[in-house]
Amino acid sequence: MEKEKIEKFKKQLEERKNKLEEELSSIAKKDPLVKNDYDAKFPDYGTQSSDEEAFEVASYESNLSMEQALEIKLAEIKAALERIEKGTYGRCENCQEEIDEKRLEAMPEAKICVKCNK
Repeated sequence: MEKEKIEKFKKQLEERKNKLEEELSSIAKKDPLVKNDYDAKFPDYGTQSSDEEAFEVASYESNLSMEQALEIKLAEIKAALERIEKGTYGRCENCQEEIDEKRLEAMPEAKICVKCNK
């Protein structure tokens, strides 16, 4: 793959990475003990009523599932950036063929080609 195209994908990946980290920081905090791990924040709306406590629990559950999904996506993007650094970006991890550029445009973190994804 041409160097300028790789740079274009790198820029897209870095932008996505920054956006995901921003989203994560709004619902979770970085775990100081585990690298690349976040812990969903437990909201504190007050303790006036059991309704507010139930809402806190529901919000936490929502944040927890969102945090897990964002962490997975962030890990995929970081892995793609590592492949760029290693010089293996754009090659299918299964068959070693080049991943179609249209697939990378839709999903720049893709690590396998369409044929191997079936």
